[in-house]
Amino acid sequence: MANAIITLTTDYGTSDHLVGTLKGVILKINPDVTIVDITHNITPFDLLDGALAIGSAYAYFPPKTVHVVVVDPGVGTARRPLLVSAGNQYFVAPDNGVLSVVYEREAEGLMVRHANAEHYYLQPISKTFHGRDIFAPVAAWLTKNWQSSSMGEQIEDYKRFTLPRPKQADGVVKGVVLRADTFGNLITNFRQEDLPESALSGGAIHLLAGTQAVTRFVETFADGSGAEPFAYLGSSGFIEIGVNKGNAARTLGLNRGTPVILTK
Repeated sequence: MANAIITLTTDYGTSDHLVGTLKGVILKINPDVTIVDITHNITPFDLLDGALAIGSAYAYFPPKTVHVVVVDPGVGTARRPLLVSAGNQYFVAPDNGVLSVVYEREAEGLMVRHANAEHYYLQPISKTFHGRDIFAPVAAWLTKNWQSSSMGEQIEDYKRFTLPRPKQADGVVKGVVLRADTFGNLITNFRQEDLPESALSGGAIHLLAGTQAVTRFVETFADGSGAEPFAYLGSSGFIEIGVNKGNAARTLGLNRGTPVILTK
């Protein structure tokens, strides 16, 4: 099918041949496909980081886009390769929970298949590079025939995990930093509905990130001043902590897993 789109999200980095090889496999099967790199800088082996990345990006692609997601610490083991249909899009990934955000957001109409039809694989299959030999060719062949049912049987026992959610206790809401982005902004698991209306309308906020107090909620980075940290609503729907023209993670000495406490 002309004009089909395949995206790539991996922890491969860009210093080796791995990403280019995936693209070569795809184009050899379907020269007409458009390949889009979402990111290849997922923290190695970090399933949560991968789940957040694809979960933040997939909805902005056209219908029938095929997303290849390879964060695969279990490569070469018995873990299953999956072909998932969700939200009018497709996902090809290992069965290790890396699609958990997609599963959560697209529960209605979700279909998960064990992509075990080996005639779609490259042979011989390497024990260390299933991105090349399984995930990329499955995605490419899908864009040639769109016959997902021929690629494996539907399953229900796929692996998933739940993102940590804020919890109310003792008059406060307890959350956590999920990750720091490229700019050092700290992405928490708080969402807009967790904050008091007064903060969202320009009032004060009372956050404690580790031992660092955050008392300002702003709409834009430019509203921040100096090295003072502030909270804001990030583009992925999470409340984030940043520093104007600075790196909040480095400035505050905080990173993933840091507790964040909200006092309403």
